[in-house]
Amino acid sequence: MRRNRRVKIVATLGPASAAPEMVERLFLAGVDVFRINMSHSSHDGSKTLYNTVRACAARHRHPIGILADLQGPKFRIGEFQAGRVNVPAKSIFRFDRAEVLGDSERVFLPHTQIFDAIEPGHNLVLDDGKLRMRVIEKSDVQIVTEVITGGMLASRKGISMPDTLLPISPLTEKDKQDLSHALKLGVDWVALSFVQRAEDLHEVRKLIGDKAAILSKIEKPSAVTDLEAIIAASDGIMVARGDLGVELPVEKVPGIQKRITRMARAAGKPVIVATQMLESMISSPMPTRAEVSDVATAVFDGADAIMLSAESAVGQYPTEAIQMMDKIAIECEHDPVYEAILYATQTEPLPTGADAIAAAASAIADTVQLGAIVCYTATGSTVLRVTRERPGIPVIGLTPVESTARRLSLVWGVQSILTGDPENLSHMVRKACRIAFEEGLVKPRDGILITAGVPLGSPGATNMIRIAFVDESGAPIAEDV
Repeated sequence: MRRNRRVKIVATLGPASAAPEMVERLFLAGVDVFRINMSHSSHDGSKTLYNTVRACAARHRHPIGILADLQGPKFRIGEFQAGRVNVPAKSIFRFDRAEVLGDSERVFLPHTQIFDAIEPGHNLVLDDGKLRMRVIEKSDVQIVTEVITGGMLASRKGISMPDTLLPISPLTEKDKQDLSHALKLGVDWVALSFVQRAEDLHEVRKLIGDKAAILSKIEKPSAVTDLEAIIAASDGIMVARGDLGVELPVEKVPGIQKRITRMARAAGKPVIVATQMLESMISSPMPTRAEVSDVATAVFDGADAIMLSAESAVGQYPTEAIQMMDKIAIECEHDPVYEAILYATQTEPLPTGADAIAAAASAIADTVQLGAIVCYTATGSTVLRVTRERPGIPVIGLTPVESTARRLSLVWGVQSILTGDPENLSHMVRKACRIAFEEGLVKPRDGILITAGVPLGSPGATNMIRIAFVDESGAPIAEDV
């Protein structure tokens, strides 16, 4: 099951795509990783989805990644006596700790952390950005604001604090229960919502250990400020444009998306671009031209993966949305300007021997015009180093670790294959040639580049390059060090 593209596709499972036959159709249409949104999935429901995906992977003998997306803290205002009120611009509106029904001048706010952290001059955003207010006074019991953008405000609507660093964990009690459940199932990636700073990752890392890879969702202005440290502490990054566009002016989101993508690529960490990529396909069999350009931008920027949310979870055309995303990606990657744009954002390799070897592997493969790069890896680190360079030929990740094979399904340009460790270097070369040949990535007399850590099975020790050429049976006919 080889895709004709390098960028990967993540699809969210939901009522429109939960049936086993639909999961099968979505996989065949191009899905590489399935996302389970823990905000909307019960433990029994997520277990069923997990088993459905694993059964599909077993039938096709192909690693499919599973991403469990934790809900994170949610802040909501209290209720209004009339259910909803009109809050005009330039008026004064108060949030307080009095547990009584609100009116057009005040409402209960049941979150003491906000009272502790917010300061005059900070902004408040309500109902997904529809209303905006600025704090003019605060005390332990009330927050007084001036309404900047007014409108109708209903009970229990969400409230965000883009300027406020809240002294809270990114994991609620619900998240901890969901995380424990997801780890017991055996998910490959865990997406962490409400990341504010790199320190948030340390708590989560203690709970997860090496049971799953951690994907940090960048959706808070404070996370953008601490981006370099967050990327360093994470295994992957998601550009969560929905909440990011609520907490920041929407016109800033495209530039931030490009910055996050470039920084994640430079660090060799997988990066997903998410939210509203083909939003109109929730109810239409065709996307808008703007949506096509949006997907294309992420592909040209070299993002590892592009993600569908409601389009595949609750939309009327989930299969068509995947097929459309697949076609857009393939067309972009075969465009004459693709490589010029992709390589315009390359960075120098990190100053380590392993990263220098990986950069050399890509340069050698291009110079000698080889057909594929084959990476032996236990943890995935060798593959990540090589794909950081965005080589122009296929990358095969050979690993004896099933969880590593599934995690690599999120990584740009990688075809991960589960296989046993080779017995020695000669066996390693023979196996690499045979697999590249059988997968249709090379023809007789084509060459492949093999990279690994020696001694074999040593995690994080990429230190060897070999070149081999393939005969008519897929065996090596020549080797060069």
